[in-house]
Amino acid sequence: MLDRTHPPSNRRLWYLPFGKRAPAETVFYEPYGSALPPHLQDEPLVPLKTPRGKWWWFSRAFAAMLFIFILLIAYLAITAPMSKSLQPIAPPQITLLTAGGQPIARNGAVVDEPVEIEKLPKHVVQAFLAIEDRRFYSHWGVDPRGLARAAWSNATGSSGTQGGSTITQQLAKVTFLTPERSLTRKAREMLIAFWLEARLSKDEILERYLSNVYFGDNVYGLRAASMHYYFRQPEKLKPEQAIMLAGLVQAPSRLAPTRNPDLAAKRAKLVKSAMVAAGYLTQDEADRLGNPRLDVRTKNSVPTGTYFADWAMPQARGLTDMSYEKLTLTTTLDDRLQEIARRVVARAPLGKAQVALVAMRPDGEVVAMIGGKNYGESPFNRVTQAKRQPGSTFKLFVWLAALRAGMMPDDIVDDTPITQGGYLPKNYGEKYRGQITLKEAFGRSSNVAAVRLWGQVGDKAVIREARNLGIKSKLAEDDPSLALGTSTMTLMELTAAFAGVAGNSWPVTPYAFEKDEQSWTEWLFDWPGRYGSSTHERMEDMMRYAVNSGTGRAARLSIPNYGKTGTSQNNRDALFVGYAGDGDKRLVVGIWVGNDDNKPLKGISGGGLPARIWKDFMRQAVLGAKPSRPSKPVKKPDPDGPIMPLDLPEIPEIPVGDSELRIDGREGVTLSTEVGGVPVNVRMGRDGVAVEQRRVDPEPEQ
Repeated sequence: MLDRTHPPSNRRLWYLPFGKRAPAETVFYEPYGSALPPHLQDEPLVPLKTPRGKWWWFSRAFAAMLFIFILLIAYLAITAPMSKSLQPIAPPQITLLTAGGQPIARNGAVVDEPVEIEKLPKHVVQAFLAIEDRRFYSHWGVDPRGLARAAWSNATGSSGTQGGSTITQQLAKVTFLTPERSLTRKAREMLIAFWLEARLSKDEILERYLSNVYFGDNVYGLRAASMHYYFRQPEKLKPEQAIMLAGLVQAPSRLAPTRNPDLAAKRAKLVKSAMVAAGYLTQDEADRLGNPRLDVRTKNSVPTGTYFADWAMPQARGLTDMSYEKLTLTTTLDDRLQEIARRVVARAPLGKAQVALVAMRPDGEVVAMIGGKNYGESPFNRVTQAKRQPGSTFKLFVWLAALRAGMMPDDIVDDTPITQGGYLPKNYGEKYRGQITLKEAFGRSSNVAAVRLWGQVGDKAVIREARNLGIKSKLAEDDPSLALGTSTMTLMELTAAFAGVAGNSWPVTPYAFEKDEQSWTEWLFDWPGRYGSSTHERMEDMMRYAVNSGTGRAARLSIPNYGKTGTSQNNRDALFVGYAGDGDKRLVVGIWVGNDDNKPLKGISGGGLPARIWKDFMRQAVLGAKPSRPSKPVKKPDPDGPIMPLDLPEIPEIPVGDSELRIDGREGVTLSTEVGGVPVNVRMGRDGVAVEQRRVDPEPEQ
């Protein structure tokens, strides 16, 4: 047998607290009986391993924990950069102006420049330290005494003057973490606090904390709070004012003196007691300090949001860096056009239906936006957020694909019922015209012709045209109903696509702020798409025919105008999208009418109310769109005639629109016109003059 034990040692081992190590037991190697096999007798035997003691396990565990700690520090250095603590924790206030300089919205937190500890009076710093972290200058980011005191207070239900989190932990929480309450978040908060203490000085930590903490009334930071509540810089705060501000940090929304002065005064009294306990004030000095008088001078009369501002604000944030500076940005919103849009929508006979209007230039410059009937009742923006079926306005992409495939507006297409296949669409009212041209099929909005064209050019060609013009929403493949606009999209997307046709430059990205001029390198590598001149002219010719002779007759103007009506399945959505004007000043306008609950509209189609709203807006918005009246001949006064009664007001002209005169031998004379946007018929016959509202029944489509 072989003895594998180590010789005993009498020396005392330093890591064993109980004296000498006990001698190990003898271990015999006898796996094969009393004798070793012949082939193993000449080979040296490997000694047995020494048993692993407590020190070995302790050292390995310590090394593993140290490695994990280093990894966590490295993770924090990457995901929580120190520069983040220099930025405001809430987005700073931005004021948006119209193109004419009129404020339309102000959104964001009230922030101001950071404070410097060495420039603040001692009583300002002492007030915050007394109530928030009395041992701030002596701990390493986490205060065990504070944690124990908070735990005891929670266990016994007693009230304390301060919580368990230190100022360093609060800075870590508001700067790097979310407001969730969990043990994981608390552990991360402590770890970041240690990291901040290692990287920053105590004064730097306190400065960043005071410059970011929330004080209620949408005010962040000590400088902004002192200006808001007392209209003075923090360097000139009085002791009682500093005490009041220090008390707000615990629950700023509830304790704001502008809302709850009694609660704020009660909290300030608690801060005084904490300052006396910390030795910053004597009891007599604390008793002599009363409640400070507020001096709030800032009044925010500008709304925090509008339909346009809600869409433009994220773009504004993207244009600016996170800083403490208040910003004022000028948008592309046109005062005159926005007011016209507001008036037009307000007088439209919508009933319970909702409405959306967006107007832009061919390059995407948005100049007017109405996202609903009332922003206060419903801030949901139906221009940018609602995805609805575009109906027959989608036929623009089908006909463009046909033109690019070599077809011509005068080519013949069948406008007869489809009787074979899995999809059997019908024309509105089941009216068919037999063999008609592509131009007439587009103007009359033939559903069966659209599906037949979709089958000829292929769905990929149709989807390609939609993508070229900027449609990003999901479009159904291998689905013939796509030709009739069954895939949903926003009104902004659809109107921008028509803007691409209006300017013959695509895709068009709508924007709310003036863009920088494109450099030659950007122009070289970002070449816009264009249609050939013949393709573009043919498409515009068909769009003009749709307005003047097709389903969009209710939108006719006295100047060239182009557009397309759209009505989705079961009349759930009614649209008109088109443009008018010259060159870069062309105005592209999209109108949508529908119900938020997707219920069918009663008696409303794209060629009806949306087309009339579009026309009402365009006649006022585009120069020359409203027919000019012949000037009245100037009559010279007759000195011998009667005296004119100058004290009577002049009778104003009736605001009539485009007129159509019909003469019938039996019925007399009928004048069809519009008065204030309402279609009427004026009949003059043997029975006298009769005025009645004219019913407009444009040829709608599905």
